[in-house]
Amino acid sequence: MKNPNPPFSRKYIKTIPVLLKWIFITTALLLHCAAPAQVVDNTAAFTQISDNAWFRFHYDNDFFTATDDYYTQGITLEFVHPALKKNPLSKLLIQPRHSTVHYGIRADHYGYTPSTIRSDVILYGDRPFCSNLSISTFSIATDTLRRSRISTTLVLGIMGSAAGSEGMQKAIHRWLDNIPPLGWQHQIKNDVILNYQIDWEQGLWKNGNWLLLNGGANARFGTHTNRIRAGLTAIVGRMNDPFRAGEKTKRWRAYLYVRVQPGFTVYDATLQGGLFNRSSPYVIASSDLTRLTIQGDFGFVLGIGKLYLEYCQSAITKEFDTGLTHRWGGIRIGTGF
Repeated sequence: MKNPNPPFSRKYIKTIPVLLKWIFITTALLLHCAAPAQVVDNTAAFTQISDNAWFRFHYDNDFFTATDDYYTQGITLEFVHPALKKNPLSKLLIQPRHSTVHYGIRADHYGYTPSTIRSDVILYGDRPFCSNLSISTFSIATDTLRRSRISTTLVLGIMGSAAGSEGMQKAIHRWLDNIPPLGWQHQIKNDVILNYQIDWEQGLWKNGNWLLLNGGANARFGTHTNRIRAGLTAIVGRMNDPFRAGEKTKRWRAYLYVRVQPGFTVYDATLQGGLFNRSSPYVIASSDLTRLTIQGDFGFVLGIGKLYLEYCQSAITKEFDTGLTHRWGGIRIGTGF
């Protein structure tokens, strides 16, 4: 969350008690989130883990890009296992014939703030405070003959004070002896998150296992986000082919990816408030929403045996008329089994 004083500076690592604070904070974050509004993309080809089951931890923060506003933090826990096919909610997911299907669940916690947390009044023309907590069930279906994959995600959750970002951010700031974040009393009010997402990705061109060019599109609809996007992705390096099921995992993988996604937004509850509860003290008006956006993502993935490591950065053009382009970064750590 917000941290005007860099958390890894010498000021905070001189003493063992402060290190213990960090251990406590990290544990609290994990417990809070293990309890997706989906920002982290865990179904794209460049995130592929070539195992039947895996666990992965995602952490996003604009600290990685030296910014401190808008999408300020995201935490995701992801678990994939064949037994999850028996999850009753999996019947609501697309399961095409002649495809290899992976089934998973994920828990997400995302927080959004305006451009400063030092003001106790509503910052009109800025981004509203917003907290999101959700759990999802998803499937990734790979068609090896057509070299395509279709992923579907059902998201259930809550936004608003019940999602807990205010308490989390204030606790972190107390432990780090930072200024208390102000303005959370103006956050978007509690409402339900019920969303469905469909992602399609198609292999367009391949040069051995060193270069892939993929196209794709996705659509989200429900109470939280209504948006469509197209995408073009280039992956360069030593990798397992994401469109070949059962391929033996290479002992080591290392590759870069770059993706560009133009999109059109119809409704975004993190800006406009929940669909049912219209009592939020401040939201962005529909007429002030920037409908057309472009998001760019790039990252580096390193795989050693069953271990998956990733560092990434993303940027998106302004999402409302008085907003600004925003950047954030993230890390992913996972293991297949």
